[in-house]
Amino acid sequence: MKNTIATLALAGSLASALATVAAPAAFAADTKEKCYGVAMKGQNDCAAGKHDCAGKSTMNYDKMSFKLVPTGTCVSMKTPHGHGMLKSA
Repeated sequence: MKNTIATLALAGSLASALATVAAPAAFAADTKEKCYGVAMKGQNDCAAGKHDCAGKSTMNYDKMSFKLVPTGTCVSMKTPHGHGMLKSA
């Protein structure tokens, strides 16, 4: 009896782990877009040629650095320097 319960618990854990790893990875790339000019200093996801990449921005709202945001929300984001942009300035 103990063996059966342990086997079922292990099978359930494995199935649960596989479901959480496989499903979000397939959809994650489709639900994010690059939004330039909205990242705070050191919190960017990457940049358009200004520095080597993530976390390297040296100023807030750098128009060359982007942050990944949910698709469709970028241009509605307001900053002290205007709205987010889908292309670098």
